[in-house]
Amino acid sequence: MFTTNEQFSKFSLGGVETALRFAQISLDSTEKLVKFNLEVSKQSLEDNIKVAQDLAGAKDPQEAVARINKLATESVEQAVTNSRNVYEIVTQAQGELAKLAEENLGTLNKSLINVIEDIAKNAPAGSEVTVNAVKTSVAAAAAAINSFTKAAQQVNEFAETSVKAASSATADAVKATTKRASSTSAS
Repeated sequence: MFTTNEQFSKFSLGGVETALRFAQISLDSTEKLVKFNLEVSKQSLEDNIKVAQDLAGAKDPQEAVARINKLATESVEQAVTNSRNVYEIVTQAQGELAKLAEENLGTLNKSLINVIEDIAKNAPAGSEVTVNAVKTSVAAAAAAINSFTKAAQQVNEFAETSVKAASSATADAVKATTKRASSTSAS
């Protein structure tokens, strides 16, 4: 019985350590997001002051329109950049949490197999088939979780590629629209 209590104690300690690591990852990511948002807010305030000063210096309506178009382009480009930065922070946190979960599933699987083997040692004669069936079920579940994890990683990589492509396409579209608007207002 001492072995079982010791195993339970180790398992509980592992759960506490996992919860603490999860909390640390979450807090670190939140801190990064808050810091980033504060930096963006500060930069936005500074940019708005510059915009007001820039627009106040316009000499005629065409110049004002050209400046507004330029500012709109810069704003969209900045928004795309900010979105990328937020996405990177969130993706990093997700990766760390996924790694933590994967490590803990591996540990849990090993612990479960050890418990099953301990039970098998004390099982009555003739129960080997049942114990082997349980071991096979645990192995199949572990393989299914592993497959699911790999599929989730592939989906994540696909999503990351798609977000990067969409961000680039958005920035390119804004630049093209601004060029057309600038050439139209100059005419």
